[in-house]
Amino acid sequence: MDKVCEPSRSVPVICDVDVCVLGGSCTGVFAAVRAARRGLRVAIVEKTNRFGGVATNGLVCIWHNDLDDRYEEQIVAGLSLETVGRLQRRDAVLVRERNPDSRYVLNTEELTIELDGLIRENGIEPWLHTFYCRAVIGDDQRVDAVVVENKDGRGAIRARVFIDATGDGDLAKDCGYPFSVRPDLQPPTTCAKIAGLEGINMRAFYNEHRDEFDVPKDAGWNCTIPRGGLVRLFAETHVFGANVADARQWTAAEMEGRRHIRAMMDMVRKHLPERKKDLCLLDLCSSIGTRETRRFRAAYQLTESDVLYGRRFEDAIANGTYRVDIHYPEGGGHIFRYLDGREVSIRHDERVWSRWRPEGEEPALFYQIPYRTMVRPECPNLIMAGRMIDADPGAYGAIRVMITMNQTGEAAGEAAVFVCNGAPAAEVDPLKLREALRDGGSIVI
Repeated sequence: MDKVCEPSRSVPVICDVDVCVLGGSCTGVFAAVRAARRGLRVAIVEKTNRFGGVATNGLVCIWHNDLDDRYEEQIVAGLSLETVGRLQRRDAVLVRERNPDSRYVLNTEELTIELDGLIRENGIEPWLHTFYCRAVIGDDQRVDAVVVENKDGRGAIRARVFIDATGDGDLAKDCGYPFSVRPDLQPPTTCAKIAGLEGINMRAFYNEHRDEFDVPKDAGWNCTIPRGGLVRLFAETHVFGANVADARQWTAAEMEGRRHIRAMMDMVRKHLPERKKDLCLLDLCSSIGTRETRRFRAAYQLTESDVLYGRRFEDAIANGTYRVDIHYPEGGGHIFRYLDGREVSIRHDERVWSRWRPEGEEPALFYQIPYRTMVRPECPNLIMAGRMIDADPGAYGAIRVMITMNQTGEAAGEAAVFVCNGAPAAEVDPLKLREALRDGGSIVI
């Protein structure tokens, strides 16, 4: 590979804080808020123009269940429910009772503004349109600073603790943490808000006409938007075979996903011409909805068995009920494994039901994520939060959803307090961490 040499240079320290959070998803924002509410000076770095990650830039408007699998016991609270409450005051969230697919349907534009409010109210220093470039690592393997770049040029952010909430684990990778990228990654989806498609079985319609428009066989979903009238959120297609932690593949996936949206609408224009007068593409996601890229090895790997049998952990920092949900790497469809023992393979309109364990056994009502999935001993001041934490493919298929990952952000923010006080990240006392989470509003079981 031909190379260009970049001259060495010093860069100014543009920010010196206790905690630096890389990645401004809800997971990252909640990590920053928790740390700030404990009196720490916090900065958060986000490469786009807004906070919220896949929820806002990706338009994915669903937060899944905060109750146990019988809808009887509250198992999730904290900043997720605080944010839901803020949205409710603006009629910007729908609450669905006893719905395993979508407990909360959010207006993601209103969510964007609420996250801005959380950042301001808690005195967090925000850096939007700012890209992480590299880590500055000391002889003791601590991250001393991160180099970032924005319209002002390059600069360094110095902190005592760093939280990697980038999704792809960009900082963890540069710190030498081992990771894997599976050959059959769950594929990403381009979401769009569209008016004029109500009443159409889009899955069947798309596959009836897909060959004519040179798009792959596929299956997705769509849903209403709070106070959105006839506008719906469509997530009907996947970009198969794309690893969006790779720059070229990410670029290609963004363009291919948008082509799928155009093809879907052109199908309607051609084959349902009476719909043309009402058809309107109102919004495209500004970033494709990533499901899976790198996953990092930590002190413990959560397993599918841990999830399905509801294993309890002394260092549990998050609870969830979302089923094991694995999107097929080609052709559309997915497999669900529910905590109650049911299993279904969904391919377009075909559903094949079976059981992953026999009838009659007492099912788990929720599962947990241990703090050990977020840390390694090598780097004493780095905590991971979000979808790159350590989980096998089945467990990952369950825990990757936002209402569960949000809790890992809150745990990272609380753990940062202990690291600032001298504890290595991998040696934070789990009992004290859980007590801090409870004190901050989380449900700790």
